[in-house]
Amino acid sequence: MTQTINTENAPAAIGPYVQAVATGSLVFTSGQLPIDPATGEMPAEVAAQALQSLKNVQAIIEASGLTMNNVFKMTVFVKDLNTFATVNEVYQKFFDDLDAGYPARSCVEVARLPKDALVEIEAIAQR
Repeated sequence: MTQTINTENAPAAIGPYVQAVATGSLVFTSGQLPIDPATGEMPAEVAAQALQSLKNVQAIIEASGLTMNNVFKMTVFVKDLNTFATVNEVYQKFFDDLDAGYPARSCVEVARLPKDALVEIEAIAQR
């Protein structure tokens, strides 16, 4: 059985999709842009965008009843791979601050992201 997951603690979908879907023991998030759900605004700098995207993923994972410790795979999309070191630093600190293990991860450069974001992040977690 498939369950849709939505939370007000992450930005609403900007298209015909949901924040996440749970099926069996797995939870798949949609890519999370760095939009602050409280303000609808997106920070300008890549470090702040990376952190906001991670917080949005976390809010969705928690809405599914899990924690970031349940995440086993993340995909990070960046507009410019030259920002990788900055994004990686934010990513590492985020997981270290949660005292969570690091999941497997891919990071790819893309030509363009929705709303001209610099970062988008998605996750897969297991119950």
